[in-house]
Amino acid sequence: MFKIDIHTHILPDNWPDLCAKYGCDGWLQMEHTCPGCAKMHIDGTHFRDVNQNCWDTAVRLEECDQHGVNVQVLSTVPVLFNYDKPAEHAADFASLQNDYIAEACRAHPTRFIGLGTVAMQEPSLAISELERCVNDLGMSGIEIGSHINASHECLNLSDDCVFPIFEAAAELGAAVFVHPWDMMGASDMPKYWLPWLVGMPAETSRAICSMIFGGVFERLPNLRVAFAHGGGSFPFTIGRVEHGFDVRPDLCAVDNDMNPRDYLGRFWLDSLVHDADALRYLINLVGPTRIALGSDYPFPLGEHVPGSLIASMDDLPDETKLLLLADSAIEFLGVKRNRFDVPAAARESVQ
Repeated sequence: MFKIDIHTHILPDNWPDLCAKYGCDGWLQMEHTCPGCAKMHIDGTHFRDVNQNCWDTAVRLEECDQHGVNVQVLSTVPVLFNYDKPAEHAADFASLQNDYIAEACRAHPTRFIGLGTVAMQEPSLAISELERCVNDLGMSGIEIGSHINASHECLNLSDDCVFPIFEAAAELGAAVFVHPWDMMGASDMPKYWLPWLVGMPAETSRAICSMIFGGVFERLPNLRVAFAHGGGSFPFTIGRVEHGFDVRPDLCAVDNDMNPRDYLGRFWLDSLVHDADALRYLINLVGPTRIALGSDYPFPLGEHVPGSLIASMDDLPDETKLLLLADSAIEFLGVKRNRFDVPAAARESVQ
């Protein structure tokens, strides 16, 4: 079956010394230590090792072919959002990343779709780059973080200063992919990889609840938003969220008096839950038209063979699998079906 993976990350193969360029510390740097591998560090502190498939599109396409992935949606690695940096510097580096993604998409237009990154801490700069991404670079939208850790305060996605960016995305017909990052409570749980195992799901729920309670979906019904990692902990706590709304409207319904459950099916989730029963629950909760394949390629917490969980579930009808593997993604991205180089055997799944 035809596969579109909406959740993959890519890095430029190199970039300038940003600390020297911008005159301040805290910027991520990448050092190529040997062929096919690199170390990422911040102010000399090791952050992560990455391999060639993080930046080399030839390697990426080879692995896509091995795993039967027809199209990847490319977005930056969340550590490169840089929302805590001076806005003009973050916007400058965002444009470099977006140019890199756009070039990969231009070189392989039937295999890659781009999502840009913008300096969310300054709406005017974010909107300007969003417009460039869509109108000039041909991208389908942007990837943003689950909150904005601007240097002076932490802003949720319900904040008034964020709304103009969502409004611009809706007007442009741009998709918005929300990815958790800068996990809450990370400093309190340094062991056992808990920021990634516990903090990330909580971050995604934070983002969804903020957009629901803040009235973003109510005010912008045409805005297309997808959330990573199956929506994190939100789908499995919707009962608690709804009950809180019912019993304490004075706390929950201050900006939007619509029941949170009414928004199920108004946004997309990716399929990255690593558990068949969890995916069945999501399908029952939001419907297969609102779940799209996402793998988190090329990182360890991702699905190493994208779509393998969906393929393994014999109880799912083929029509449902087609939605999960490609058709839901096409609707989320707002792309035309005929742009893809579809193999003959898979053509019926995108027609």
